[in-house]
Amino acid sequence: MGGPAPPDSSWKGSLNVSYNIGPGFTTTYSTRKVKLHIHSNNKVTRIYNVIGTIRGAVEPDRYVILGGHRDAWVFGGIDPQSGAAVVHEIVRSFGKLKKEGNAHRHLLFFLQDNAKVLQARGVAYINADSSIEGNYTLRVDCTPLMYRLVYSLTKEIPSPDEGFEGKSLYESWYKKNPSREYKEVPRSQKFSNKAEMSTSDLNNSSVCFRLFLFQDVEKYSSYPVYHSVYETYEIVEGFYDPTFKNHLTVAQVRGGLVFELANSVVLPFDCRDYAAAVSNYAYVIYNLSKNHEEELSKYSVSFDALFSAVKNFTEVSAHFHENMQQIDINNLLAVRSLNDRLMFLERAFIDPLGLPDRPFYRHVIFAPSSHNKYAGESFPGIYDALFDIKSKADQHKAWEEVKRQISIAAFTVQAAADTLKEVA
Repeated sequence: MGGPAPPDSSWKGSLNVSYNIGPGFTTTYSTRKVKLHIHSNNKVTRIYNVIGTIRGAVEPDRYVILGGHRDAWVFGGIDPQSGAAVVHEIVRSFGKLKKEGNAHRHLLFFLQDNAKVLQARGVAYINADSSIEGNYTLRVDCTPLMYRLVYSLTKEIPSPDEGFEGKSLYESWYKKNPSREYKEVPRSQKFSNKAEMSTSDLNNSSVCFRLFLFQDVEKYSSYPVYHSVYETYEIVEGFYDPTFKNHLTVAQVRGGLVFELANSVVLPFDCRDYAAAVSNYAYVIYNLSKNHEEELSKYSVSFDALFSAVKNFTEVSAHFHENMQQIDINNLLAVRSLNDRLMFLERAFIDPLGLPDRPFYRHVIFAPSSHNKYAGESFPGIYDALFDIKSKADQHKAWEEVKRQISIAAFTVQAAADTLKEVA
């Protein structure tokens, strides 16, 4: 089949105006105005969620969730149907496993409902929108709690990339997209780097994870046919993934995550990676503030409280991990207590009041950028307060807001540290 191609200079639409391929207008027609009449069918209608469950044998009140939306902007060949196809395959696989026995924890599939229940019971949410968006390499967006779990799983899965036959998915991912922040590991995107993830009810209740194959994220912000009439099954089959090997790889990774999260006696989270990430982000935002040395001194702005909280979080995380290695897995109460602290760690970063002017974004460490809804920002409250601060009319008020956001961040990071501490 032929692929979509941009129009050449001879292309002309049916409106009675001269056409220009762009960008922008030609000088001659820069003052022309076009009036569009748009007729939309707006009505409230019933929608349905499809929910499948496998009851947990040991902890039925702890939910591991795999889900994604079924609706599309246009045909949805990639977003969301490439993701829905993977969910169906994972459900089929877990149906086979069910015949061998129940999972340790409760499994929920296709879930987009019951936010209040999830706030109390959700262990992790694996987001299953698109499975592909190109053909370059793996893209992972997840909480730092799951970095090591993802690394471990991808080392066990064969790479579908050409030139990496016999190699692991981890190897091709690392080779094509190494981390810019940490040595000798592949790059993971910042958590909540897309608006639809952050606005989901699950963002304030559990760990979210996003995984896409395969795009050169350094060059492109999205795939060219995104949300267009060209996003069809035919373009997936003809160009993006003709053998569906990339879909299979995504299914193996997402399915592996669900399996480990549902069946590991001790949750496979590593709080040390979260501490390392928070420490890194604190230095990044501090270095950004150093562009305003004079104002920091004039308005007595200090990051000491934030760095103190980060230090405490780092120390508590290391101590927690040591204790986790020595846990008696036969002591069910001790295991439950440890898992609860891991499960509630992500929730500790939630500010119920939300970010200024963006109350629906409530995570203090991660949120979509105010200036690019498809990019993530760390310490978004501080970042937004500092953004373009010199142009703000009331400088005293502006710097007081920076101080307020630093205090919120420090309080929240300390709350996360306290969440991991042993119950007295």
